[in-house]
Amino acid sequence: MRVILAEDSTLLREGLVRLLLEEGHEVPAAVGDGEALVAAVAEHRPDVVVADVRMPPTHTDEGLRAVLEIRRRHPGTRVLVLSQYVEKRYATELMTGDVDGVGYLLKDRVAQVADFLDALDRVGAGGAAFDPEVVRQLLARTTHADPLGRLTSREREVLDHMAQGLTNASTAERLHVSQSAVEKHVNAIFDKLGLLHVTGYSRRVLAVLRYLGS
Repeated sequence: MRVILAEDSTLLREGLVRLLLEEGHEVPAAVGDGEALVAAVAEHRPDVVVADVRMPPTHTDEGLRAVLEIRRRHPGTRVLVLSQYVEKRYATELMTGDVDGVGYLLKDRVAQVADFLDALDRVGAGGAAFDPEVVRQLLARTTHADPLGRLTSREREVLDHMAQGLTNASTAERLHVSQSAVEKHVNAIFDKLGLLHVTGYSRRVLAVLRYLGS
């Protein structure tokens, strides 16, 4: 894939460039601020953008705003956002939009090379990849909600994996159950959240949004 990096830490940026090149990816640009990122995407039209949330000059949300602007200008561009901490507002903003080709990872996860590359591959393939800790903290706010109270502990585990962007097959592997069992849990989740007969939209996305927004 063609990947553009945006990270103001020179050490981390260069380390990621080297890792991506070793994995056979192309890195046409690696920049250190949001404006340079937007310009680089317009010039090189990458498959995936990997960007830190906080970058110069204010180190608040420049990276995220650049990513959202890129998604607006170039809708096919896939993005993997990195953050030092769980930025709930920013994570929710990403997760409540179109999550196809979107990922959000904590930087600690980047140190786990296999996890980072797996997330990059999923996002590059048009899927979603959300850090388990990000999902856990976001979903923790919703445990009081009535529709969620109807879910069993196993159904909540399955929904947690759905929120991370995992497929039924991947969820089954991680929970050590059959794929058919996961499919039954998914259908039960759709039923309990009132999504069983919804058409024209991704019920998996709607289930996660219902979970986050309730």
